[in-house]
Amino acid sequence: MLNQISSFKRSATQFAFGSITLAVVTQASLYLHTHFAATAFAYLLVILLFSLIGCFIASSALSVLAISALAYYFVPPAFSLRIDDPQALPVVVAFFTVSIVGTHLIGKVRLESEAAREAAAKLRRSAADLKDREKRWHAIFEHNPAMYFMLDEAGTVLNVNTYGATQLGYAPAELIGQSVLGFFLEEDRAFVHRCVRKCFEDIGQSHSWDIQKVRKDGSVLWVRESAKAMLWADDQSIVLIACEDVTERKLTELALQRSEAHLAQAQELSHTGSFGWNVTTGEVFWSKETFRIFQLDPPTVPGPQLVVERTHPDDRASVQETIDRAMRDPKDFEHEYRLLLPDGSVKHIHARARATTTSTGDIEFVGAATDITAARQTEQQLRRSEAYLAEAQRLSHTGSWSWDVYNLDFVYRSAEVDRLFGFEPQETVSIETIRLRIHPDDLPRLQEVQRQAIEGEEGRFEYDFRILLADGGIRRIHSVAHVVVGSDGNVSELIGTHMDVTEQYAARERLENTLSALSESEQRFRDYAETASDWLWETGPDHQVTHLSEHTSAAGILATGLMGLPRWDIACDVEEDPEKWRQHRAALEAHLPFRDLVYRTVNRMGSPIYVRTSGKPFFDLDGNFLGYRGVSTDITAMIRADQAEQELRKAQAELAHVTRVTTLGELTTSIAHEINQPLAAIISNADACLGWMNRETPDLSAARSSVEWIIEDAIRASEVIRRVRALAKKGEIEMLPLDINDVVKDAIALVTRELVSHQVPLKTELTAALPAIFGDRIQLQQVIINLVMNGIEAMDAVTDRARELVIQSSKDDTGHVQLTVTDCGVGIAEDDTDRVLDPFFTTKSSGLGMGLSICRSIVEAHGGRLSVVRKQGPGASFRFDLPLHKELVL
Repeated sequence: MLNQISSFKRSATQFAFGSITLAVVTQASLYLHTHFAATAFAYLLVILLFSLIGCFIASSALSVLAISALAYYFVPPAFSLRIDDPQALPVVVAFFTVSIVGTHLIGKVRLESEAAREAAAKLRRSAADLKDREKRWHAIFEHNPAMYFMLDEAGTVLNVNTYGATQLGYAPAELIGQSVLGFFLEEDRAFVHRCVRKCFEDIGQSHSWDIQKVRKDGSVLWVRESAKAMLWADDQSIVLIACEDVTERKLTELALQRSEAHLAQAQELSHTGSFGWNVTTGEVFWSKETFRIFQLDPPTVPGPQLVVERTHPDDRASVQETIDRAMRDPKDFEHEYRLLLPDGSVKHIHARARATTTSTGDIEFVGAATDITAARQTEQQLRRSEAYLAEAQRLSHTGSWSWDVYNLDFVYRSAEVDRLFGFEPQETVSIETIRLRIHPDDLPRLQEVQRQAIEGEEGRFEYDFRILLADGGIRRIHSVAHVVVGSDGNVSELIGTHMDVTEQYAARERLENTLSALSESEQRFRDYAETASDWLWETGPDHQVTHLSEHTSAAGILATGLMGLPRWDIACDVEEDPEKWRQHRAALEAHLPFRDLVYRTVNRMGSPIYVRTSGKPFFDLDGNFLGYRGVSTDITAMIRADQAEQELRKAQAELAHVTRVTTLGELTTSIAHEINQPLAAIISNADACLGWMNRETPDLSAARSSVEWIIEDAIRASEVIRRVRALAKKGEIEMLPLDINDVVKDAIALVTRELVSHQVPLKTELTAALPAIFGDRIQLQQVIINLVMNGIEAMDAVTDRARELVIQSSKDDTGHVQLTVTDCGVGIAEDDTDRVLDPFFTTKSSGLGMGLSICRSIVEAHGGRLSVVRKQGPGASFRFDLPLHKELVL
């Protein structure tokens, strides 16, 4: 529109000034009376001239106006538009044609010229603009706070801006022509090469990456490179790389990553996980450690309900209450609860959360969940240890304490200290209270300890003192303490223990008394040993005597010069009894104990003595044999006594045999009668048998019966003879298990005739099934016959009462078999009771006083006892007790 208006204005101006000029030319031509052609030429010049500044229409209008002026003024007829001159018309037509063509050509030339000018101007403007833009982009390229590199396909730097070169510590000229790989770390160059190659493969596509570049001074900076490959002049491919220094951001990211790693590590180490809970949106965030504590995988969507599900059933109610309260009243909360994990383990959790408000106004809890299982276990162990320590202190009667040496007060005291002093556990104890509990004689020592501690004279103290108990007793305390030096170098406290050593003191006193008694006892036994016939001896590994009781030589028990001799060199019966000594030496070589070895040697006077010795080997801690220790006894007197006793026993046996023979002599009549009876019966039965046999018809049955009777009588006579022979036989004692009732019956068979002849009824009260005794049948028969004969004789003078002899057998409460022979004779005078069993004591005018003495010897030889039993009424009662057979007892 503006161009149209401008063109119109220019055409109007062209037409106006052209018309004026034509008018001027017309006036001038009219005034000068120029020729028609000259005027036309002038008009043509004006038209062409104005056509240079106007449009074709305005020029055409001027041409029409000029023709009209020519026709009107200069072509006859004048002042008319009619052209009568035929010569003028071609001129007018030519004028019009030339003017039109000329105007058109001039206009065209003008337009082309204007177009050329405009094109030139445009080119100038474009060049200037391009130059400005180049300058501006160059300035941007140079001064943009980004590093720009232009690389060819080989990675050679084609161009670099000053900022980029400066950032690397170079001048641009130093970088151009260099390989770009030289500005990267060795380990990153392969990555750079791949990135550049990727750009050339995707020309026109932008690529970005973060990488470190190395400055000229060797330092490193992080850059964010954006690269794009493009075609440059001559279709050469280049890569334009813009580098942004992201060192600070990268360092910040690295620091953040490191911080996050440290935080994660710290959470893992401290077993503390973090969490966030937006109450409004329900969004929950858990850290990695929180997932680990709850033993859940990170992809799990966390939430308050998940916490409740993981909570120990006993704690779920409290956890749910905490969550509900946090939703109702968003305030900071803190609580502890337990988790019951899928593997059955239990964790203790301490959760703390702080309520915050987000930028959108929502309430969000940010907190931490700490796994305090180890702490709780440690706490439990600590409590258990404290309980153990308290129990140990109670059992050992040892209390621990810490004492402020300046404020004179307990910094710490254990429960056992309170018990030792008799303090209440929470009682405030003053120094005066303590002093009142301590024995006055011990206070100076305790005060001295405190003074030495303050002045640093000693570092460790060990002392005893006494505590006065409420009941008047005394408790003895052994205290061990050491000083504690504060940061100022001065002693601040005493730390120590109090141990109740009252029992130890008592034990020590008892021990001292025991040692004193032991020493006295040792001396007593030493005196016994030195004054007794027993002596102690010791031999070495070679069985040579190394020690003898000192008193043996002084008392003349042993000959001198025995030290260093083996026992078989000391003994005098080695050749007489080689088997005994062989066995003894075998026992010694086997390091076996031996007992009651009897051997003969000589004493200091050269007289033979008998020694009985026992010994046992002794060894060192490593089990090495060191020798024998033992005791020996001079049994010479005992041997002599045994020999004498054997002689005595032999004499007693001879006497007993004589007594039995004497008794048999006294019983001859009875025995003869006992034998005659079966002999007479045999004769009678033999006659009867002959009679039965001599009959005309022999009665064999009756004869057989007579023969059987003969045999029975013969056996009975033979038995009587056997008993008499046995009683009269002088043989060795034959100890056998016996039934005392059978022994009694055998004895009665021998004295039956005497009982009958003296008209003494015999009554037996024998207990059936008595246990067996161990004895000699003949000797026991002798005892019974003797007691029966004494009873018969004691009743000879009795005429005023019935005679009766009673034999009783029984078993007493001590397990002995008892046999009692009781008569109703004249009895034993009271004064004679204790002597009636002594040898050569008799109340008979013709007696020797050996019968009962021999009977007592026989009974005692059987391990029994013969005694006189006091009885009510006349007569006497003798009883002997015999032990049971050992096998039966066992």
